[in-house]
Amino acid sequence: MSDAIRVVLVDDQQMVRAGFRMVIDSQPDMTVVAEAGDGVEALRVLGRERADVVLMDVRMPRMDGLTATAALTSEADAPRVVVLTTFDIDEYVLEAIRAGASGFMLKDAPPEEMLAAIRTVHAGDAVIAPSSTRRLLEHLVTALPTPDAPPSAAHRALATLTDREREVLGLMARGRSNTEIAADLYVAEATVKTHVGRILAKLDARDRVQAVVLAYETGVVRPGA
Repeated sequence: MSDAIRVVLVDDQQMVRAGFRMVIDSQPDMTVVAEAGDGVEALRVLGRERADVVLMDVRMPRMDGLTATAALTSEADAPRVVVLTTFDIDEYVLEAIRAGASGFMLKDAPPEEMLAAIRTVHAGDAVIAPSSTRRLLEHLVTALPTPDAPPSAAHRALATLTDREREVLGLMARGRSNTEIAADLYVAEATVKTHVGRILAKLDARDRVQAVVLAYETGVVRPGA
């Protein structure tokens, strides 16, 4: 299909790439267009191959996934990046999201979750809904601001949110989808989408992931709350 989602796999384990390729290529709406074994090769491949979504491993030789993600997302019209991780390297995942990744998933996630992640980020959203994402975010964010810390640009941006927008941001940070937020607040889903759009604009956030990370970092949501 000419309009299929174009996916690039970046992982130093060939067997992992082969497994992902088999699952992705089995779908009628997506195709693997290239593979790379490390960040250096990934940037070279993506310099000549158009991609919509990149599945990016973190630990790789020569150039790791963090450096590659930052370099890739700094370019105009960059593809969306989903970071592949395991819990033992989760401290790196937050850095990858800050560098521009649109989300992350665990390497041992079920195939249907990987496919859903690809479709989600391709549609312009971010992988933030699964409960595993919330648990991982809570585990990641250990350095929250102290009460006497000077106001940051993030805090100033948060101050521009209305009470309802802060409420929606809090629910987003707890992994709630637009449909679930609408049910929680007894409003239409279209209203929630409007609130989310305004939140992202006010926070200058690329997507839900960036907004949620900011919510944790600024204390709008506390881990375990």
